[in-house]
Amino acid sequence: MMAAQHKQPKYSMYNFGLLETPSTGTRLEDTSGSSSNQATRSRHRTNLTAQRETPHLTKSSSVSSSLSGQLGRDSSIETPSVSRNYQLSRTPGSKHTPYATSSTTPGDYSASVVVAVVEGRGLARGEIGMASLDLKSPVLILSQFADTSTYVKTVTKIQILHPLEILFPNTACEAGSTSKLFKVISDDFQNVSISTVQRKYFNETRGLQYVQQLSIPEYNMVEMEVSSKYYCLAAAAALIKYVEFVQNMYFAPASMRFVFKGSEHTTMIDATTARNLELLTNLRDVKSDHTLYGVLNYTKTPGGARLLRSNILQPPSDLETITTRQEVVSELTEKEEIFYNIQAIIQRFLDIDHLLSLCIQIPKQESVKTAESNITNVIHLKHTLQLVPPLREALRDCENPLLKAYYKSLDDPRFETIMSKINIVIHEDTHYQTGALNMRTQKCFAVKPGLNGLLDIARRTYTEIVDDIAELVKQLEMQYNLPLRTSYSMFRGFYIQLLCTSKDNYTPENLPGIFLKVTKLKNTLSFTTVDLIKLNDRVKESLQEIYMMTNIVVKELLIDIRDQIGCLYKLTECVSMLDMLLGFAHACTVSNFVKPEFTDTLAIKQGQHPILERIGSEQPIPNNVYASEECNFIIITGPNMSGKSTYLRQIALLQIMAQLGSYVPAQYASFRTADQIFSRIGSDDSIETNCSSFMLEMKEINYIVQSASNNSLIIIDELGRGTSAEEGIGLCHAICEYLLGIKAFTFFVTHFLELTRLDSLYPNLENYFFEVQRSYSVEGNCEKVIYTHVLSKGKTTEKHYGIQLAEVSIMPQIVVREAKKLAQKIQDEKKKTQQVDTEMKRQRAVFKLATRLVQAAKNSRLDEVGLRQYLTSLKKQYQREIGTAEE
Repeated sequence: MMAAQHKQPKYSMYNFGLLETPSTGTRLEDTSGSSSNQATRSRHRTNLTAQRETPHLTKSSSVSSSLSGQLGRDSSIETPSVSRNYQLSRTPGSKHTPYATSSTTPGDYSASVVVAVVEGRGLARGEIGMASLDLKSPVLILSQFADTSTYVKTVTKIQILHPLEILFPNTACEAGSTSKLFKVISDDFQNVSISTVQRKYFNETRGLQYVQQLSIPEYNMVEMEVSSKYYCLAAAAALIKYVEFVQNMYFAPASMRFVFKGSEHTTMIDATTARNLELLTNLRDVKSDHTLYGVLNYTKTPGGARLLRSNILQPPSDLETITTRQEVVSELTEKEEIFYNIQAIIQRFLDIDHLLSLCIQIPKQESVKTAESNITNVIHLKHTLQLVPPLREALRDCENPLLKAYYKSLDDPRFETIMSKINIVIHEDTHYQTGALNMRTQKCFAVKPGLNGLLDIARRTYTEIVDDIAELVKQLEMQYNLPLRTSYSMFRGFYIQLLCTSKDNYTPENLPGIFLKVTKLKNTLSFTTVDLIKLNDRVKESLQEIYMMTNIVVKELLIDIRDQIGCLYKLTECVSMLDMLLGFAHACTVSNFVKPEFTDTLAIKQGQHPILERIGSEQPIPNNVYASEECNFIIITGPNMSGKSTYLRQIALLQIMAQLGSYVPAQYASFRTADQIFSRIGSDDSIETNCSSFMLEMKEINYIVQSASNNSLIIIDELGRGTSAEEGIGLCHAICEYLLGIKAFTFFVTHFLELTRLDSLYPNLENYFFEVQRSYSVEGNCEKVIYTHVLSKGKTTEKHYGIQLAEVSIMPQIVVREAKKLAQKIQDEKKKTQQVDTEMKRQRAVFKLATRLVQAAKNSRLDEVGLRQYLTSLKKQYQREIGTAEE
């Protein structure tokens, strides 16, 4: 029954048989006749060779893609046909924002990443190729790595990318059967659209051609990195093909940046750990900013926010990178003037990634929307380039090597070259402005007069129509003796507003009949007239004419500057990193943070939970943390609510903050760089995957046991609660002994006090507990427990603290008293049983010895030497059995 409730994603299968811009003409036909290129390759190329074909290039009428409604393209634009051959029960999430469109300003940021995933087959199963492209950023990220059967690495990387859509080859779900990778990703990303593309488009040869053709010259060294990474190249080929198809455009040659990202120099945090630690999302309220991201997010730009998010989910583990960031934060906190100067300029930047992405996209058909988008992009580009000189000036006196490198990169002559070319075409008074009407005016008059005679006439006509609108409103004001004013919105165009004061008695009912579409918002009436509607239509026609003619000039400008935009990639990297590091410096000023060191020891003095430290009305109780190679396994005990789980999360959060390059809330902090951070927290079951609480525990701990290394950080909270006490203790004991065999720093919280005896067997294990104090409550006529939240060395001496917690709650006292009696009775019986068992074992050992002695006396034919040896063996066996009984 539970399996029947499992939901699968609705996905689409795409068969877009075109390789280049479609020519005008007849309907698209896929005349594949494709000849398979099945040359035998090495393990990494197993079954990846794609079918080669040259289809007829034509147009068709419509798109049946689940995304076509989100694209915001002109309805007249035709796109290749899409076939959908299989649909499952789940509908893709409808809350996603549109892809990059002309109406989206560079300052906006939302989920817009498309990811293509392919897995090897046969001997190469487990080899994953991945390519991702943010439609608001012209950087295509390639990854290839080996993964386990649980696909934790793949899920984690997708989690970091936060995709809008995931692409698979159609062979991942052929004939109603799905591959294990497809099923895992479908289960873990329920709100992400999943689409399939014919496997022939996952073509590594074509992928390498894309890298060679589209890669910007100064970053083309990536070709050497990925030339043998066949799976990520195959994913890149399908991804670029799909994006060009859905967006109805193609990328300009030598304009994109390709980046190969493996798992080197980063710390792996799986999706479950990210959720448990509340890195991005609060477990109780998804809208709350009480997360690590919320605590550290003082960024001012979308690029900085994206960089912070990806770094939190995958912190750097390279010590040089971390210390360089720390030094930048130190300099920014020590030099306030430089901090405020840089911050003032950074916050004026728009989303440079999005701007770059729009600049390198060439639409397959021109429309009013694409024309308007081009004009907007040039204005945004002009605004961005005007900020480069003041940003460089703000970095002039910086001493840190990274800041000096950014200062030098901003001296690139291409910035001035692009700016001079823009100034030839674009009016010097044209600037980026907020407000729909202001920005419309800037776009209309962006191109200098005299460059296009027809454009000058069209703009004069537009000005006259706007003047006519103002005159019309003025006449209505005089005719009806009303205080009218002209307003504008993107939705309504020009309309009339009337402000109603307390003395006036204007209502929609008593207005003159000439006023139409009357709406009231608070104390303002909004309406229009027939003449104004006609003038709005003329304004719209005039604007479209202006945009199309302006686009002729602007398009030539974009083509002219496209070979210079490599400098903008360095600019976006500079602005995003500066924005994030400024945020870290800001966080230091609002809290008592300290610069952490990096050694081979984890040592934190008076550390605090960063989220509680920020949101709590009272400061949380600080605690120390210590782990080293000679003491790398810490068992923590204590009553419920004493602070054990919070302490575990605090350790992991401070580790992540330190590796980001941020300061941490403590008096002193030393960390060892971790290659992986694992957590086993919580005891919820999962109906979707048909897993009980215990099954989830075992899956998570199995992943930790199989994946942990000597440099990992592991936090485990109350393992084994989903089964009986005996089995739970046994499992915990065995798992602890296994983890004690590696040098990972492990913090293990448990209520099984039997585990604390492991310190007598293993010298690298220490016991700690959270102290509580007791006082007698006169009102409740019971003993009251006071939680100190202070960690001390040793084992907890508290017993029956679960019943004590129930005693101070609203639980009826009669229930509590009965529970106490039963718990004490069970404990006494257990002691008696242990004593009886011990005596029985001792008597059994004596009985066995006596029986064998009697038997030897009666029947033995051994000589003296043999008899001595036999009696010695009986003595040793007896001593061994007595020793076992005593234990």
